[in-house]
Amino acid sequence: METIVVVGGGAGGLELVTSLSHKLGRKKKAKIILVDKNRTHIWKPLLHEVATGALDTSTDEVIYRAHASRHHYDFKLGTMTSMNNEEKYITLAPLVDENKKQIVGERKLHFDKLVLAVGSVSNDFGTPGVSDHCFFLDSQSQAEKFHKALLNQFLRMDQSPDDSLLHLAIVGGGATGVELAAEMYHVADLLKIYGLPAMTKQRLKLTLIEAGPRILPALPERIAASAKQELVKLGVNVRENTKVTSATELGFAANEDEHINADMMVWAAGVKAPEFITKMGLFETNRMGQILVKPTLQSTISDDVFVIGDCCGCQQADGKWVPPRAQSAHQMATQVLKNLIAQQHNKPLKDYVYKDHGSLVNLSRYSTVGSLMGNLSKGTMFVEGRLARIVYVSLYRMHQFAVHGWLRASAIMLAQKIGRTVKPKMKLH
Repeated sequence: METIVVVGGGAGGLELVTSLSHKLGRKKKAKIILVDKNRTHIWKPLLHEVATGALDTSTDEVIYRAHASRHHYDFKLGTMTSMNNEEKYITLAPLVDENKKQIVGERKLHFDKLVLAVGSVSNDFGTPGVSDHCFFLDSQSQAEKFHKALLNQFLRMDQSPDDSLLHLAIVGGGATGVELAAEMYHVADLLKIYGLPAMTKQRLKLTLIEAGPRILPALPERIAASAKQELVKLGVNVRENTKVTSATELGFAANEDEHINADMMVWAAGVKAPEFITKMGLFETNRMGQILVKPTLQSTISDDVFVIGDCCGCQQADGKWVPPRAQSAHQMATQVLKNLIAQQHNKPLKDYVYKDHGSLVNLSRYSTVGSLMGNLSKGTMFVEGRLARIVYVSLYRMHQFAVHGWLRASAIMLAQKIGRTVKPKMKLH
């Protein structure tokens, strides 16, 4: 029986392994294995809400082992470090606890087909001081680390006898930076309900820093302009054409000799594939470290190795690269599922064609803006307000349906709705 190993349980990886287990695993046509370095999954576009406490992960996270048991695949906790293409196995690093004590030693995991879906990490472009002084939002653990630090800052501000300001600086005017900025004002406005009346959104001084000429550079200009207008209304200092040159514990140095004060700093400027990919020296990669693939999403070094999601370097017919978005990962997972099944039946594989269904940016409870049906309307169907919010939420619901099925996903949504009536409006621990 063929063994299919999927490395990475993000949006694309988890959807793919779920579909594979239904199509092949249950019927004993293949053994399906998911490998991830984390024990749980959270949809990456929600990490800014985890960071601010607007989202409690207790009902939204997927526990891999429980999900694997329910959907008939195997889960291996571990971090991939290397791959042997000739003998067809990957190596997983030893597992250690918080005290660096080894739990499980190095392991080899053999495969017949391998799918790499290891996502992306923030790209600090080698900027001095960033890795030492900034928070990142690449994972649930990083988002929770920021959240705990943020609660401490809120408490400090509430106990401060003067009217000092909490300075927060976010580098990167993409979707993550913009959505995080809006969410910060939302949670700051909730604190008076929970015994911190002195820490209000008026005491939040937030600077959003973008090196390019405008925020949301990957989205249509009208969306960017609307989002900027909403942020400025909230009180965000939007700094465009501002290049950060270094970071210290006191803030950022920008442009030539400017200093931007900050009590907390977040780096959300650009992404790249995890460094271990290039360090392995096996794959052809682009400047973002993404693995180059054929149109069928097979790697250029092996037809038995597929790549999906943010770590996939897929160039379209017009020369543009497929953008690292959740919709890209979803589409790639669907295509690789079809191609893996086609391989089993010795049928020809089909090429992946990226379909842009538009983009949405959620500015917390204040607004949602975006464009729909990107390829069909050439990005001109502008939506905002309640309609845009409904579409934005529906994207996450589609992910839940793909991962859990209609019945269980509906039950989870009901639990979330009930939870919102009995739990605090933000996570306070």
